[in-house]
Amino acid sequence: MRLSLVSIGVEIFSATENRRLSLHQVHKPTGKRVRYEKIVPDLGPVKNEDIVKGFELDDDRYVLLEPEELEDIKLESKRTLDLVQFADYDDIDPRYFEKPYYMVPDSDLSAEGFRVIHRALKESRKIGLGQMVLRGAEQLVAVKPCGDGLLLETLRYADEVRASDSYFEDIPEMKLDKEMVDLAKELIERKSAKFDATAFTDRYADALRDLVEEKRKGKQTVEVSGDDAPRKGGQVVDLMEALKKSLNNGKSGGARKSAKSRSGSKSRKAS
Repeated sequence: MRLSLVSIGVEIFSATENRRLSLHQVHKPTGKRVRYEKIVPDLGPVKNEDIVKGFELDDDRYVLLEPEELEDIKLESKRTLDLVQFADYDDIDPRYFEKPYYMVPDSDLSAEGFRVIHRALKESRKIGLGQMVLRGAEQLVAVKPCGDGLLLETLRYADEVRASDSYFEDIPEMKLDKEMVDLAKELIERKSAKFDATAFTDRYADALRDLVEEKRKGKQTVEVSGDDAPRKGGQVVDLMEALKKSLNNGKSGGARKSAKSRSGSKSRKAS
């Protein structure tokens, strides 16, 4: 991470994890997994090497793009996040925020500079903005204080957020009864409290886990099999790996070891 002429080595960790149960489709009569194939109508399954990307112009016309053409326009990763602008906490519409990541100094040598930026952002109540290259494309990001560390959040671009006017324009204007509004405000005040995420649970997810466990204990399970091995799709690139490639400057100026080892997660070093 770089602020003007100051560069600081950092590590990035995902701030969220998917705890939802994953369900698969099974062909009940045979007990086999349902698989998906890439097919062309009237032709059947096709080979991966015969598939190219296409941009739809209308219902029947596409611009075909060859893999080498897409590769040529990819941006080179600079492995550096430059904070080029700062904004107030409330300046950024919540609709722009996508995914959060924790950011920490990658070594004791980086800790002082990291702390300086952390305190400066916190006391000025500012968010740092910048862009970095992920998987060949530029990603807008925001950096702000979070506890003793920093929170990096990926942001949507302006053309990715739909304007609300067309959705709200049909809501009729009307004169509201002041007493009704006051009653609503009183109810809101009575139920107001500091936000605590642990006070809310996903009741469907809990019920699904209970159902699965109940059927498991009752030995209501089947052995899912198939003659064909699962087909492997295209490689899914982990955003964390992309962050590592985009931000890691450990190769320049000598490798720096983290002050602390973190179990259960691979560190992503950056600058």
